[in-house]
Amino acid sequence: MNRLVRGRWCSALRLGLWTCLLLPDLLSARIISVGPQGEFQHIAQAAESAQDGDIVEISAGVYSADVAVWRQKRLTLQGVGGRPVLIAAGHSAEAKAIWVLKHGDFTIRNIEFRGSRVPDGNGAGIRFERGRLQVRDCVFEDNQNGILTGNYADSELSIEDSTFALAPHQSDPLPHLLYVGQIASVRIQGSRFQRGYLGHLVKSRARRSELRYNLIHDGRQGQASYELDFPNGGWVTLVGNIIEHGAGSANPALIAYGAEGHVWPQNRLEMAHNTLINDGWLPAWFVRTWASSFPAGFEFNSYNNLWVGLGFFSSGLEGRSVGNARTWAGALHEPAALDFRLSGSSGLRQRSVVPDEALLPAAEFMLPVGVRPIPGPRTWAPGAVQTAAPP
Repeated sequence: MNRLVRGRWCSALRLGLWTCLLLPDLLSARIISVGPQGEFQHIAQAAESAQDGDIVEISAGVYSADVAVWRQKRLTLQGVGGRPVLIAAGHSAEAKAIWVLKHGDFTIRNIEFRGSRVPDGNGAGIRFERGRLQVRDCVFEDNQNGILTGNYADSELSIEDSTFALAPHQSDPLPHLLYVGQIASVRIQGSRFQRGYLGHLVKSRARRSELRYNLIHDGRQGQASYELDFPNGGWVTLVGNIIEHGAGSANPALIAYGAEGHVWPQNRLEMAHNTLINDGWLPAWFVRTWASSFPAGFEFNSYNNLWVGLGFFSSGLEGRSVGNARTWAGALHEPAALDFRLSGSSGLRQRSVVPDEALLPAAEFMLPVGVRPIPGPRTWAPGAVQTAAPP
């Protein structure tokens, strides 16, 4: 069975079990409508009225200065009839964010968050303080932080098919498109990060960080620092990501691991089938690790990654580094159009190895956001894209 299919089947099974356990609550859940023809005209009114287990449906439209604090223990919030756009317009909930999620199990779908600013410089589209949060098909643009989490070690964050972009031009504090604190886990799939400014595109202090099949591409107009930053280490898995370092960055590193020392008992960096691109004229540090920050036994395992352009990466660490390949931007089909396929005649395909099954890609990123499943090829190519371009 295809790994992606098997994973989705297992997820569906877990969802079914949870549905059975929660069936009494689901049967009693209300649907609360927000919009011109809805039960409430304003989102803040729905936040005050909603009870645990409710579903809040927000009609498409623009909601300006309509900020909210959500205190429920379990809630689904989703856009309907199109994607509603929430614009901060100088307002914030608790001087933190457009939405503040206090402590619960939240699912958010099809919502756009724009323009969050607060006096301390850390305004977020969503401030996720504690619990579990699932975000799908959402957009975060022009916020000091797209999502900013708390630091509770039992919290979990999952992001799918979402866009984070357009960091505001500020330098104190630095804006990050996504800032994950010291929580249990963050998992990101099929999402897109672009056009940072001085801060990082993704910064995670989580115990477990897993990124699969994402486009993390600062672009010609971007001026981000690191594309990915894991300052406290932890167990980090990167599979099938396209990670581009723009020429406008003043920092030479794409991926940074352990710059501020470790806080978690298990520290491991594993990468497979990622495409890392340096678009600058100066050499980049594709992966920089601060191994001295960690106890003995820290491993950096790297399989079948494709390094494009000038650069180097940390070496001399425990672990394996096999099947990786270097090439130039000319070997990619049309990177300016975000087409990162290798030529079908590329000899690089013969250099790959088969890593552990957990690190084999089961999908590819698909524009504009999302993933497409891929069958296991006869031979694996290095990099994130297995689909070959015409010779």
